Amino acid sequence: MRFLDVADIFVEAGKGGNGALSFRREKFVPKGGPDGGDGGRGGHVFFVADERLQTLADFEFRHRFSAGDGTHGKGGKRHGASGKDTVVAIPCGTIVIDAATGDVLADLTVHGDTLLAARGGRGGKGNARFASSRRHTPRFAEIGAAGETRDLRLELKMLADIGLVGLPNAGKSTLLSAISNSHPEIAGYPFTTISPNLGMLAVDNERIIIADVPGLIEGAHQNKGLGHAFLRHIERTRLLVYVIDLSDGSSATPIEQWKTLQSEFREFNRELLDFPSVVAGNKVDLPCSASTYSELEGSLSSLNIPFYKISALSGEGIPEFLRILVSLIQKVAKPQREKRSFEIEDLDRVERKREIPRISKVAGQDGVFVVKHTEVERLIKRFNFEQDEALARFTAIIRHYRIEALLLANGAREGDTVIIGDNEFNFLPETASSMEERSNTVEEH
Repeated sequence: MRFLDVADIFVEAGKGGNGALSFRREKFVPKGGPDGGDGGRGGHVFFVADERLQTLADFEFRHRFSAGDGTHGKGGKRHGASGKDTVVAIPCGTIVIDAATGDVLADLTVHGDTLLAARGGRGGKGNARFASSRRHTPRFAEIGAAGETRDLRLELKMLADIGLVGLPNAGKSTLLSAISNSHPEIAGYPFTTISPNLGMLAVDNERIIIADVPGLIEGAHQNKGLGHAFLRHIERTRLLVYVIDLSDGSSATPIEQWKTLQSEFREFNRELLDFPSVVAGNKVDLPCSASTYSELEGSLSSLNIPFYKISALSGEGIPEFLRILVSLIQKVAKPQREKRSFEIEDLDRVERKREIPRISKVAGQDGVFVVKHTEVERLIKRFNFEQDEALARFTAIIRHYRIEALLLANGAREGDTVIIGDNEFNFLPETASSMEERSNTVEEH
């Protein structure tokens, strides 16, 4: 199967529907009150681990995933429908990383593990929500919030049962072909394998996944050669098979190959040295003297690591070696745990700190001020300034956060330009405000 273990994608949740600006109009109901319904929530984007997938190849040509928008509210207090969620299946063992920050958002290893990767925007409130004892006929409604967007990086650490490891040209791909149904590219030169090959072995209705990972070279723990692209794929295997070239024509002796592998594992992740393992001395069909690998046999014997001499090409020793592999892997229990749900922090629900608005002058432009305040910038996106009362309501919010006073303290004058987010306003400081305006500052945001 084609293998792809890294993918960069973009996810976009759906926009919330707009709240409705509507008033009850019935023949025998005079002075009907506000009845605008809320907009529907935008659709979420989820990632779900699926054991049927073994690679990220599905993301090679598709890099963007979007959820549906919520529908708008209507009169009669009819709320809009939520947007359709998008569910993206990824292989078990996939790590989801925020491309902007490098933070790991989730590690989905068990079938059914779920990550809420992008949250749909909240639906805007209809004008019926803003009716109160002081305001009987609110003539404004909220715009639906935009859905979250993220650039993500997917990195797959395979969950193979058996991992074949060795130096380049040790014969791992040939061995994989000999013991499974895989048919990898095979040639007599190093680095034929530049990405993992997967094979499957069916035993007693059990599917055993075998991975031939790219050849490791000295310095791989420092990301030399294929480096970390190789090493990360062996961290989750249940059994390691070290493939050692026993032939006299090898560029390194068997004990040198063994020491190189052990050294790189020790530097990258010492836990790899404790994995259940077996050593396959390959290429016995070629000239190889016992003196060449006797030192290796002695070292493995002292470590109680089984050693078998085989020829992946001719098939010598393969049937017995296959029985040993099946016996060993059946003794290594698969990790068991319940599926988990991950959720990226919802900024709308997090308790916000008491942020002080920041006021700055635009360099080179007289009378132009920029206001920075996370909550106010969020709120301004929810206002439709073409509606009656929307500007007055937002002005009340500005006063609530003391932005008007801070502008005056920074030298702003009537008629100056104030920029908040993507919006520009003429500064009109309050001269005589009513108590009613002040009491209707921030409601239900």
